[in-house]
Amino acid sequence: MPKIKHTALSTQDVEKTAKFYVETLGMKEVGKIDDPGTRGVFLTDGDINLAILNFKNDAAAGIERGKSFCGIHHIGFQVESLEAIAERLTQAGSRRRHDVEQALGVGAHTGGNVEVKWTGPDGVMLDVSKTGWLGTPTFGH
Repeated sequence: MPKIKHTALSTQDVEKTAKFYVETLGMKEVGKIDDPGTRGVFLTDGDINLAILNFKNDAAAGIERGKSFCGIHHIGFQVESLEAIAERLTQAGSRRRHDVEQALGVGAHTGGNVEVKWTGPDGVMLDVSKTGWLGTPTFGH
C-alpha cells in the first residue's frame, strides 16, 4: 500500500514558514534546495518529509497554480512499484505531469529522490517515489 511520506507547501517566504514548523512544532531541518526552478528547505518529524518551497517560475510550479500560489502544492507517496501505481493512477483518470518533471529536472530515472509527478484531485499534485524522501526512515530502501 502506498504510504504518505512527503508533503510540499508552496510559500512566498521560505525562511518564515520553515521557522514556524521548526520552532513551533519541533521539526528538524534535513536539507535545502536552490536550483533553477525551486528554492526551499526540507524538514522532517522523523517519519515524514515536509518541503517548504518557493517556485521560481510558473513551469516549475505547474501552470495551473503558478509561482505565486501558497498552500499545499503536492503530496508524496512511497510505493513498492512505480509501474503498478502508474497503472492505477492512469485508470483513475490521473495523468503524468511530464511538463513539471522536465521543469524541475526530476523523473523516474534521475536517481536519488525519485519523484514522478501526477495530477490528483482538487488541483493537488501527487509525487510517487520508490526510494522515499530525505528524513524518512525508508529513504533509499
